[in-house]
Amino acid sequence: MIRSTTMPRRQRGMALITSILLLVILTIMALSMMHSYGVEERIAGNTRDKQRAFNAAVSAQQYAESWLLSGTSTPSATCTTVVPSTTGQVCTNGLTATTLYALPWAAGVTYSPFTTDQGNGVKSTLTAGAAGSYSNAPVFYVTDLGPTTSGPAGELYQIDAVGYGGSQNTVAMVESIYAITSSTTQDPTQP
Repeated sequence: MIRSTTMPRRQRGMALITSILLLVILTIMALSMMHSYGVEERIAGNTRDKQRAFNAAVSAQQYAESWLLSGTSTPSATCTTVVPSTTGQVCTNGLTATTLYALPWAAGVTYSPFTTDQGNGVKSTLTAGAAGSYSNAPVFYVTDLGPTTSGPAGELYQIDAVGYGGSQNTVAMVESIYAITSSTTQDPTQP
């Protein structure tokens, strides 16, 4: 057997250093991507919750408009408490800036439309407490603004509604001015 008399070259570890640097860079990129995905997931959840709150407020507002149109509304009075939608109330005292932003409202009408099975086996609720529910039921407040001053004779109402998402921090408010006249008809194509 013949042995080589030359000594192997001394390794300097350049491949090891390059591999470690590449591994550190890839780890930093992976951590950054994971953080980015977490942020995007929270943004999507917040957007969904905001939309749920807005839809609850609009639903309450539209119910109030149809309730006024049905002619079953109560006479206008000073409102100081929250009543159920089966009772309803029309208020002579409007919401002030102080009472409008003091949540939950101390006066108004609670709107709870979805408290039973909707026919497809799925139960949904706008009341607090149940899994997957809203933090609070939406509330609407109807203010009698008096008779119309132009156009057909009738009565003007201001409808304010507030809806909540899954937490107390997700709130949406909507407002409309609604006129009830002798010629008012409900158009099913209009929202």
